[in-house]
Amino acid sequence: MSANVIGVDMGGTKILSAVIGPEGNILGTAKVPTKADRGPSVVIDRIADSIRKAIDKSGVAPTSIEAVGIGAPGPLDPATGVVIFAPNLRWKDVRLKDELEARVGFPTFVDNDVNVGTLGEHVFGAGQGFQNVVGIFVGTGIGGGIILQGELFHGASKTAGEIGHIIVKAGGPRCGCGTRGCLEAIASRTAMTKQFRKAIKKGQKSVLSELTGGDLTAIRSGVLAKAIRLNDKLTLKVIKKTTKYLGVGIGSIVNFLNPEMIVLGGGVVEALDDTFLDDIRAAAEKYALPNTLSGVQIVPAKLGDNAGILGAAALARQRIFND
Repeated sequence: MSANVIGVDMGGTKILSAVIGPEGNILGTAKVPTKADRGPSVVIDRIADSIRKAIDKSGVAPTSIEAVGIGAPGPLDPATGVVIFAPNLRWKDVRLKDELEARVGFPTFVDNDVNVGTLGEHVFGAGQGFQNVVGIFVGTGIGGGIILQGELFHGASKTAGEIGHIIVKAGGPRCGCGTRGCLEAIASRTAMTKQFRKAIKKGQKSVLSELTGGDLTAIRSGVLAKAIRLNDKLTLKVIKKTTKYLGVGIGSIVNFLNPEMIVLGGGVVEALDDTFLDDIRAAAEKYALPNTLSGVQIVPAKLGDNAGILGAAALARQRIFND
């Protein structure tokens, strides 16, 4: 297992590729804009280009590359590497694995981007040494991944891990998926932004207006962190609600699955302090069965922006040596 592999983190706005050594060491990276509006063929060309650039920067010989792993958005089939539907890319039934292999000549393995991030934390990050791990990533939306007995769990129709669509409040806010009361509709950064805008529109004062220059669509995780440090009442109120419902979701996951560890990542979690995690843990205790949480660790992710490329590399390494 001494070969180098390529890890690719593919998003709606950027593609990050990296050459990863056998110990998880990043040897070279390349980032390019996705340009999704140009269609799947152009985007796959750009992925191939970023892979070649990463190899050039790494200084390793292309012959030392054993495989490519890629984390892609949207529901997909990890066996065939077909992206079934990715709304941010405007993709439907795109044969990503086959198309990329034809361009770069390396065996290519594809999985959902959040699954890949969870795998990265399991192999190289907070979840090292644990066999049963749930990853929850809180950002624009809420995504999840499940590791059972050391392996990614995909479920019967390959969609397991959609933690953002656990119903935590029946009849609650409408989610982008069309259902009401999903965790994502209440506790994602997008949901928090909607709450801020509604309250400020009704006349509630908040430092967020100043921090965003009046553009309340520009509430990023770093802005939330500043507002909390300034003890902004509206921000603290919305954060409290967010931690409560994340706790509801985590309590339900623990009751049902009882993993060894829950890893919390994503931009929102990374930007906020330990109090945020403490409040989530306290809320989870209220909704988990007695003693169910006693053996479960709830910890922050460690890899940050590198979770995607490292997880994709881990995917490639596992698949090339196990298939």
